[in-house]
Amino acid sequence: MNQAVRKHLTSAEVELIEATKATNLTSLDEDELGDLHHRVRRASAKYRKLHRRQASEQVGKDRSRAKASTKNVRTLVKAEVFEDALARVSRSLSAAAKKSATELKVERLAAARTDSPAAERKSTAKKGQSATSSRKAAKKRSPVSKKNVASTRAKGARRQAKRDTR
Repeated sequence: MNQAVRKHLTSAEVELIEATKATNLTSLDEDELGDLHHRVRRASAKYRKLHRRQASEQVGKDRSRAKASTKNVRTLVKAEVFEDALARVSRSLSAAAKKSATELKVERLAAARTDSPAAERKSTAKKGQSATSSRKAAKKRSPVSKKNVASTRAKGARRQAKRDTR
């Protein structure tokens, strides 16, 4: 950040911008990045809204958008600085979120492999049972599955009875 921009910012705003530098972002975890993103987004929205509000008031006075846009340069500079900072934090947060999602997916798949019925079938098949018998043992009948089987059989019986009466 150059001196021309720095002179428009307060000390708290300079600290916030410094926290968004790449060297500082690498040491933050996903939650800390989320908090920083929230703070920078609020500051960015504040100065964007303020700039629009000031410019719209000035257009009414000057009767020209070109003149009005040159009047509130300080707010415009702050808005641009915070937009850039928000982009940096957003990219870092996105990368951290992708990394943690990948790690969680790997953990979930590993847990699913150890708890899956396929893993149980392989272990029981090695003990001397065939894969089909272990599959049948693993398949349990619930009340819903029993109802579905009975309903299908009854439907078939009704169709056959209808054919027999013809």
